Amino acid sequence: MAKNEFDYDLFVIGGGSGGVRAARVAAGEHDAKVGLAEEDRYGGTCVIRGCVPKKLMVFASGYADVVDEAKCFGWDLKAGPFDWHDFKGRLNTELDRLEGVYRKLLKNSGVDTFDARARIKDPHTVALSDGTEKTAKHILIASGGRPVRPEIENAELGLVSDDLFHLEKLPKSILIIGGGYIACEFACILNGLGVEVTQYYRGAQILRGFDDEARGMVAEMMQEKGIDLHLGTNILEMTPSHEDGSGPMKVKPTNGTEKMFDQVLFATGRRPNSDDMGLEDLGVKLGRSGEIEVDEYSQTAVPSVYAIGDVTNRINLTPVAIREGMAFVETVFGGNPTPVDHDLVPSAIFTQPEMGTVGLSEEAAREAGPIEVYATSFKPMQGAFAGKADRVLMKLIVCADTRVVLGCHIVAPNAGELIQMVGIAVKMGATKEQFDATCAVHPTMSEELVTMRNPTRTA
Repeated sequence: MAKNEFDYDLFVIGGGSGGVRAARVAAGEHDAKVGLAEEDRYGGTCVIRGCVPKKLMVFASGYADVVDEAKCFGWDLKAGPFDWHDFKGRLNTELDRLEGVYRKLLKNSGVDTFDARARIKDPHTVALSDGTEKTAKHILIASGGRPVRPEIENAELGLVSDDLFHLEKLPKSILIIGGGYIACEFACILNGLGVEVTQYYRGAQILRGFDDEARGMVAEMMQEKGIDLHLGTNILEMTPSHEDGSGPMKVKPTNGTEKMFDQVLFATGRRPNSDDMGLEDLGVKLGRSGEIEVDEYSQTAVPSVYAIGDVTNRINLTPVAIREGMAFVETVFGGNPTPVDHDLVPSAIFTQPEMGTVGLSEEAAREAGPIEVYATSFKPMQGAFAGKADRVLMKLIVCADTRVVLGCHIVAPNAGELIQMVGIAVKMGATKEQFDATCAVHPTMSEELVTMRNPTRTA
């Protein structure tokens, strides 16, 4: 086909953050003719079923301690019960608004949108569930991922993260299965909202893959706040109270102590949305977990087909998907081959307290060569004044030879906000001496990052 024989220069499958950004930039900045198909709600996991509603729930849960803390600062506030129904209504209104923003952005950029499921028929043809077909010179898959349930009997009676935003009422008790960031974030959220939370994780410590010292502190603080965390524990059986599947669940764990829970949440993993899209017949290669295999330019084994975001299972973060989409557009429509940069990506886990991290963990850095570790743990001023037991952690990992800061790990209130700024310095290759040369902002928690003069340990 000649170029003018295609319906579109680019057809995007998926209306999440990565796909929408790629479509908008290709159409708005490069005058490409772009179509986009989304079978569900525009905004994708982040806006509709992930980052945004979750963060709003984090905010809501954070008010649980305000009344008691305020008394220590001279305020006499009155506590009241959390109103899930009222909060949920405001939450849904906000999500509707954001979805409208996404639709408007696409429309204003000149992107044609189709509320339909898409399958790829051939390297240049997309078949939509409305019965139509669209041709395109390039196809970009940005279909995201989804939470999965374990393969045990009655697993369909348990919740996954998507379901939490649609609960008619909060349970009195919940069992959360898993130890990743989604499991831990929702454990903290629900605990803060007054739910009795129990968490089982089969591993020796939660948040596998993150810095050991940092994740240990998060676990300690979660337990301090009342979360019943059981490590080295998994679920064996789950049985509903009634034959129709209703009522509390009786759960038998590997530690042998059966218990009843109003709800069970499975936060045991996610899977790329690559099923039933015609990919394998097309020649697109999939990995063991269903992820689409791509090169450094997000190109699949089929030259006209690209993929970005969670469906590729590289770094499953919204800002990364957006940057992958931008690199794709620059490569394909900007004439400037741009590999995706996945190095030194800062991230945050919205537990209570939060964890912010960028670069290497102490354990990973130790394997790469000689390092110095600068770490301090203390009670922050606000919490200490109110008599709270919460502690924070500020930690730098430094290469002993080059003095470059290889990693930073923060466990503290608003650690996500802090790590964004530190991420700039680490990405620039700042040295420990450059950190030291920066004047402290006093009194703050983060001033510790520029006042630690002597290493805590070396390796």
